[in-house]
This record gives sequence, C-alpha cells and structure tokens, in this order.
Amino acid sequence: MTSATRIAICFGLLLAASTAAFADLAQAKAEQNLEKRSKLALENADNALKSARQAYEKGEIQQTRDLVAELWESVDLAETSLKETGKDPRRSPKWFKRAEIGLRDLLKKLDAFEREMSVDDREMLAGTIARVRGVHERLLLGLMEGKSK
Repeated sequence: MTSATRIAICFGLLLAASTAAFADLAQAKAEQNLEKRSKLALENADNALKSARQAYEKGEIQQTRDLVAELWESVDLAETSLKETGKDPRRSPKWFKRAEIGLRDLLKKLDAFEREMSVDDREMLAGTIARVRGVHERLLLGLMEGKSK
C-alpha cells in the first residue's frame, strides 16, 4: 500500500468520524423529549471533546477548533432543552442533576486538555471553558437555591 493510499484512507476515516459526530448532534436536536435531548447533547459534547483531543494530538488545529465549537453547541442545546421543560429544578431534579454532574466532569476534562495544550493554542479553549462553567453554575444555582419568593 502506498503512502498516498494510506493518507487517503486516514482522511476518509477522519471525515467519517467528523460526520458521525455532527450526526449525533443532529440526533440530539431531533429528540422530542427535552430531558433526553439534554442527555444526548451532553453525551455528544463528551464525544466531541474526545475527538478534539485526538485531532489536536495529530496536529489538526482547525478540526480541533470545529470540534470545540460543536462541544459548546452541544452544551448550549442541553441547557436550552432543560429550560424549555419549564420544570423547577428543585422539584424535579433528576435531569438537572444529571446535567450538572455531566458538566462538572466535562469541565474537569476540559481543564486537563487545556493543561496538555501548547500555551499558544490554549486560547481556543478559554472561552468555551468559561461558557461551560457558566452553564454549570446556573444549573447548580437552580438546584441549590432556596424557596422562590
């Protein structure tokens, strides 16, 4: 097998993996149950982070940026879906707490990924980490705040 053939095969596999990741986000958006949509979106965010790490290790900076953008879009979809349920997180905490735990884990992974990156490349994660942290804090506040007045 020639090196050109190997490169073509690798490129095809990367393209298929990238398409599959975006397909997962489309699947999450198509979910009618808002709580399940939130869960699927957070699973997609986790998968996007794994793919971003792999792309970064291979030196594919643009693909890493695209996957980080998808991660943020997934987190945003999860938050929006939970808001659209109209449920009070204190009275029906199940899905809100799952999302809070998932975001906490995602933040740990994002922080670890940022530490592994070159100092020059860290800016691509800084805004995403801040935004994910904000979503996490809003969920936590909704779960922990006292009685509404």
